[in-house]
Amino acid sequence: MKSKPSVLCLVAALTLLPMGRAATNLQSAAHTDAKKAEIAILYDAFGKPSTMEKDWGFAALIEYGGKRILFDTGDNPDILAKNAKAKGADLSKLDFVVMSHRHGDHMGGLDYVLSVNPKVKIYAPRENFGVYGFSLAGSFYRKDESLPPEQRYYDGTPPEVIKFGSAWPRANFELIEKTTEIASGIHLIALVSDKPTTLELRELSLAIDTPDGIVLIVGCSHPGIEKIVEAASSINKRIYIIAGGFHLVVATDPEVEQVVTGLRDTWKVDYVAPGHCTGEPTFAALRKAFGQHYVYAGLGSTIVLAPTPRSIAKANQATASAMGADNMDGDDLRSYRMLLSNGHDHEDTVVAYDHE
Repeated sequence: MKSKPSVLCLVAALTLLPMGRAATNLQSAAHTDAKKAEIAILYDAFGKPSTMEKDWGFAALIEYGGKRILFDTGDNPDILAKNAKAKGADLSKLDFVVMSHRHGDHMGGLDYVLSVNPKVKIYAPRENFGVYGFSLAGSFYRKDESLPPEQRYYDGTPPEVIKFGSAWPRANFELIEKTTEIASGIHLIALVSDKPTTLELRELSLAIDTPDGIVLIVGCSHPGIEKIVEAASSINKRIYIIAGGFHLVVATDPEVEQVVTGLRDTWKVDYVAPGHCTGEPTFAALRKAFGQHYVYAGLGSTIVLAPTPRSIAKANQATASAMGADNMDGDDLRSYRMLLSNGHDHEDTVVAYDHE
């Protein structure tokens, strides 16, 4: 039988599949949703060419342990809708949503989510009279019983709990005030910024405790990315990967270097997949510091959470020839795509290394 170079390409491709999953991929096709472990970037201002629209903001769909979690919703509901459709991400089927903080470029797309999934549970930071709602005990204010009923709040008999409205009055919010495990191995880290421009801003980060360590998803890291990592390390000392915004977009070179060195040398972070407000100079510094442990996370990317994470993108975003896919015949290419698909939303996906 004539040997074909495509066979070698296929074997090479299989070595890049997540450990323990390549051999069982075909047999477990009916159960891929429960097996998925990935982060899909639905909203950001940078990325490889695709039909998805770039815009300032952040949203990511995380699938792990059978859970589908939308983290933030970007800035514009129409753009989120367009990008979700282009990515094949059905936001009507979510276990819950996490809103990291109250800034518009992270919550502006929530109207679209609620239009397709009006009852979904939404976790958000608890802030005094915040945009996501608030509540206080009916005993919070001083009372004067000498006043007539018509001059007293609630005629002098306030409810046990006074609830205050949100910008989305019919949404199913659950407000988080302290670090909380909301599902098995899935934690929300609640911190408060002490930075002058965002003083007292409360922010949630998502920490998933996996066999490889913590998968940490951050929105803007206003409290400080190292403080968030420190909090996550109390759950599991190994920080496997950080994805999202590091909030260094206007930081000076010395500030960037301090944070990058701290993540690599002090906190021993395994992989970084920065996006959003991390900043272009910080992208460059992280790539230099982390080398092969830097994972590209532009708009449209899907980060497969395996012992060695990889970034998957649409075919028109990736360099297929880097995998030798252009040397395969039709049958081999279909097999290659099927083996790599592992339940992803598009059949036209290939493993993509970022060589830029």
